[in-house]
Amino acid sequence: MEINDARTVESETERVATPRGQAARIYAASFVGTTIEFFDFIVYGTAAALVFPQVFFDGVPSAMGIVFSFATLAIGYAARPLGGIIGGHYGDRYGRKSVLVATMAVMGVSTFLTGLLPPSAKIGILAPILLILLRVVQGVAVGGEWGGAVLMAVEHAGKEKRGFSATAVAMGSACGVFLAYASFAALGFLSEEQFNSFGWRIPFVASIALVIVGMYIRLKVEESPVFLEAKEAPTESERRLPILSLIKEQPGRTLVSILTYTGPFMAQAILTTYVITYATTELGMPRQVFLNAMMISLLGMMAMVPVLGALSDRIGRRAIYVPACLAFGVFSFFTFPMVGTGNTWVIFLLFIVGMSFLNAATLGVVGSILSEVFPTRHRYTGASVA
Repeated sequence: MEINDARTVESETERVATPRGQAARIYAASFVGTTIEFFDFIVYGTAAALVFPQVFFDGVPSAMGIVFSFATLAIGYAARPLGGIIGGHYGDRYGRKSVLVATMAVMGVSTFLTGLLPPSAKIGILAPILLILLRVVQGVAVGGEWGGAVLMAVEHAGKEKRGFSATAVAMGSACGVFLAYASFAALGFLSEEQFNSFGWRIPFVASIALVIVGMYIRLKVEESPVFLEAKEAPTESERRLPILSLIKEQPGRTLVSILTYTGPFMAQAILTTYVITYATTELGMPRQVFLNAMMISLLGMMAMVPVLGALSDRIGRRAIYVPACLAFGVFSFFTFPMVGTGNTWVIFLLFIVGMSFLNAATLGVVGSILSEVFPTRHRYTGASVA
């Protein structure tokens, strides 16, 4: 699949191909930046599954507390398209780099403040209100992050390495999720009371150190050469707002791109968040089993993603993506029965198959797919909104 921009196709495949050393730095910057963004985003999801019902919704029945907790989690996902529109607008008009620096700063601050929020037992309904506001900010930030991180890696790469280059974001998201779960697993020595009181706050507050490192790395990278060339001679359509240009010129591609990302991401979100809540609250299983299973499966995912990305450069994206989606659909029917067995090894198998193989095959190549669908003038917006 070619990057869909006839006007710049030559430059994107030959003349502005980034030297190997710089390409490696761009890959590292996209990887580290996305790791931090997804660490912050998933730390919230993990806490929502394990502790938020008791901390921020302690005045309601247990079942409703879980519902409310996951509602705040959902709000973050709902805010991602808004973040894609905002980040895409500025990324397509003014450059990828500045948006990526801004999204990291916004994400870092909102995550840090979440870790400092008093419980509802102290400030009442104000606690969940502030929690929701900070979650919206998180969603906007990560929505503006994903597309830009993919494009920075892909637009610095030669034609024959786009699939592999795009895996920087998939690797970063997997590593971020791994670190999020590892940070909670490392708190396993705390009692339930200690964890609910202060332990869950530690990953949120400590994340600010990662943000500082990530900001330093991102400030060192160069702007996308494809973007810089495209801005030298803007056309009339490029003077429109990127979101309006996208809807008017590429409605079909936008819809297909949204559907391309939706299914696999839903499967991942259910597996990494809801399954854990179901098992720990309804089945009474220890959270440590699932945290360990997630960490092992994510290590496997990080091993598989670059292999599958490089393979997609040889045999095509569809040859990997379509079979993996179909397999994920079939596999989903076995998810809850496998959890219901209560067998630790069966649960480990569930996460290894779901994350290390099926999720690696879908989310590992979707970045290169989405970056190749849209032309340069609204590529950031298109990929991010999808």
